[in-house]
Amino acid sequence: MATHTMRAVRLHEHGGPEVLRYDEVPVPEPQPGEVLVRVHAIGVNPPDWYLRGGMTTMPGETEPSLRLPVIPGTDVSGVVEAVGPDVETIGPDTAPGAGGFAPGDEVFGMLRFPSFNGNAYAEYVAAPVSDLTRKPAGIDHVHAAGAPMAGLTAWQFLIEVGHDHPSPFQEKPHQPTTLDTETTVLVNGAAGGVGHFALQLAKWKGAQVVAVASGAHEAFLTGLGADRFIDYTRNRPEELVTGADLVLDTVGGPGSSRLLRTLKRGGAHFAVFPGDFDDEEIAKLGVTVSIAQVRSNGSQLAELGHLLDTGTVRVAIDSTFALADARLAHERAARGHLQGKLVLTV
Repeated sequence: MATHTMRAVRLHEHGGPEVLRYDEVPVPEPQPGEVLVRVHAIGVNPPDWYLRGGMTTMPGETEPSLRLPVIPGTDVSGVVEAVGPDVETIGPDTAPGAGGFAPGDEVFGMLRFPSFNGNAYAEYVAAPVSDLTRKPAGIDHVHAAGAPMAGLTAWQFLIEVGHDHPSPFQEKPHQPTTLDTETTVLVNGAAGGVGHFALQLAKWKGAQVVAVASGAHEAFLTGLGADRFIDYTRNRPEELVTGADLVLDTVGGPGSSRLLRTLKRGGAHFAVFPGDFDDEEIAKLGVTVSIAQVRSNGSQLAELGHLLDTGTVRVAIDSTFALADARLAHERAARGHLQGKLVLTV
């Protein structure tokens, strides 16, 4: 590779979107078990602005996992530039997701999560092979970069956890609910990154899906397959829905416990973001509440990639910004009401 430096967005201090700086830095060297990826697109996710705002310790960590200045970001899609020591070079008969890569391979993944060491807002990134899989041929880098964190979050909540790491949020392991044609799932915040993946994965499994979002997203969500749409600005879901098997809540926060009333006895509430729940109410209603922490997983991403390649699941892009304009992407995120994902292009 001819160049030894690259452009990257870094944080030298915490604060608002204005602290994101477009710097020139050394190109990283891939370590054992890593490949160097020439980045084409980068997904923007909530941990990116949590880090920018001052969060330095991930749930489950006892000490901060970073030092400033730091390159934020986890989700990338790009092309393998070089392989590190001991990385198996892929052969023509190697199956997708098998772990071997060679220069020129198109890949995507969520890097080193949960941690703040993804270093994705850059022209090049050293990426663990275990976090990557080959990019689906049927989608471009922008859409691939929008998939990893949001798609894996929905997958690990709804389909398969895929690891046995203890949860930092609860003592019991998270257990997905069986989804089939007899299942009704309410997705709160269905138009956002995790929400629109959760809707599609539930439909893939045959479930009936009630999508909750603002009215501007109705056509988008019915187009993704929602069986019923509720505009939360006009109606309260807990007054219209009863007997649901599962709530997947991507909003959380105060008042999230009201959605427990949409569930039948034995139903489950999966909280992507921590909510406000009362143990006595949960016991009285006969429901369960569970929260998981998404983790990088190249093999699961390969399964999701197959669904993306066939069009069974698609990535919605709210808007794209050049890497140098990462500040504008964070400002867009702060305005809320996203329809799908924000992506930076390189």
